[in-house]
Amino acid sequence: MIIVAVDDLMFASRISSAAKALSVEIAFARSPEAIVAAVRTKAPRLVILDLNSVKVRPLEAVAALKADAALAGVPTVGFVSHVQADLIADARRAGVDQVLARSAFVTQLPQLLQGS
Repeated sequence: MIIVAVDDLMFASRISSAAKALSVEIAFARSPEAIVAAVRTKAPRLVILDLNSVKVRPLEAVAALKADAALAGVPTVGFVSHVQADLIADARRAGVDQVLARSAFVTQLPQLLQGS
């Protein structure tokens, strides 16, 4: 199970298609509260975050996950435009485990979904 915190339709569709092709179960969560609740109830092996999303508020969600000892160990990967150095630094400070440029995320998506 992977929690996907993405509201960009292009990326949501791309992730859904890749997950379906790989028979990987995903669930979407689109607010910090929904992300924390999904991690708590579904025990995912990964949380994928669109760091550019205003609606999802990914840095707030990661801060909440990392502040909860029971949830802090769930790995997080965020993707962002490679030119947004400040956002990349903010994501790392917030506790995002792996920050990828959008292009790298797309390239690595199958491996991320499969856990390799």
